[in-house]
Amino acid sequence: MKTIVVALDKEHPDGEAILRAGEIIKAGGLVAFPTETVYGLGGDALNPESSRKIYAAKGRPSDNPLIVHICRWEDIYKIADPVPEIAQRLAARFWPGPLTMILNKTALVPKETTGGLDTVAVRFPSDSIAQRFICAAGGFVAAPSANTSGRPSPTLAQYVKEDMDGRIEMILDGGEEVGIGLESTIVDLTGDIPMILRPGYVTQKMLEEVANQVDVDKTILDANCHLRPKAPGMRYRHYAPKGDLTIIEGAQDAVKEAICEKSRQATADGHRVGIIATDETMEAYRQNSNAASIKSVGSRLDEAAVGRSLYRILREFDDENLDILFSESFAESGFGQAIMNRLLKAAGHHVEQV
Repeated sequence: MKTIVVALDKEHPDGEAILRAGEIIKAGGLVAFPTETVYGLGGDALNPESSRKIYAAKGRPSDNPLIVHICRWEDIYKIADPVPEIAQRLAARFWPGPLTMILNKTALVPKETTGGLDTVAVRFPSDSIAQRFICAAGGFVAAPSANTSGRPSPTLAQYVKEDMDGRIEMILDGGEEVGIGLESTIVDLTGDIPMILRPGYVTQKMLEEVANQVDVDKTILDANCHLRPKAPGMRYRHYAPKGDLTIIEGAQDAVKEAICEKSRQATADGHRVGIIATDETMEAYRQNSNAASIKSVGSRLDEAAVGRSLYRILREFDDENLDILFSESFAESGFGQAIMNRLLKAAGHHVEQV
C-alpha cells in the first residue's frame, strides 16, 4: 500500500483533499489526521472491519477501546444512550476540546470499536482540520493516536509517516506541531460520580467546577493495574521510547546530582545517554553529565510547554539512537498529573527515589 501525505494549511485547508480523505474512510480505509492533542489514526467507527484495520495497523490489543470522534454535538445521541445531564454540562464547557466522555453505547456502535465493552468513548475535537475531516467521513471516526502501539504518540506528521507508511491510505499533514501534545482527558460518566480514567489538559479541578465531585482512577499513577481497560491507555505500556527510560524523583538538587552521576557511569560503560531536562536544570547537565543528548521540555513554571514537548523529545531521542534515558519527575497535580502519567508509562513505571 502506498501512503499519500497531503500538506494542509489550517487557515485555508484543501477541501478536495479532505473530501478525498473522507471517501477513504467511507470505503473502509484509514487516514491519519491532526487534532489539538496528538495525531489520530482514523477509521469508520461504525464499521467493524475498519476498527479491526486500526488495531492491525497499530499492532494494538483489540480489547483496548477506540475513541469515537464526532463533529456535531447532536451526533452523540446516535451513539450513546442515555446522555446524562452531566455530559451535557461538561460538553457545554469543554467541547469542542480535549475531553473524552465514556457513556453507555447504542447498538449503532460495534463492539469491535469499543474493545468488546457496552460503553463508548466520545470526543469532539476543536482542531479545524479534524472537524472538517470527520464531517467528510460521515461524522463518526474511531481514532487512537497514529503511532504503532507502545511508541510515543505523534505530534508531527513526520512521525506518523515513520510509523504508518505503507500501513494506511493517507496522512493529512497539519503542518506545525499540535497545540497540546498529550492525549485528551478521559472521564467515565457511567457511574454515580464522574471518574477520570486518563488525565489530560482538562484537569480534575476544571471538571469539578462543572461536576462538583470528580474522582480519579487509582491506577493512573500506579503500575499495578490488572483490570480490563475501559479507556485507551489504562493497562498497556504506552508512549515508550526505544531507549531504557528511568525517572529520578526527589529534591531538585539531589535529582540533578543523581542524574549526572548515573549519566557519567552509563556513558563510561559505553552507552549513549539522553536526559530530559527543564530550563532550570539544563546547564547543570551540560556541565556535569557527559550525556550524548540533553533536551529541555521547557520551564517547570509552564506545564503546557512541558506537555507539548514531551513526545517530540522522546521521538528525537529515538532518532539519535540513544539507549539509556533519564528524566526528572513532575508534580502529580493539575496538568502535571497528565505529564507524569505519560512519563511513568513511557518508563514502564521505572522510578528511582533519591
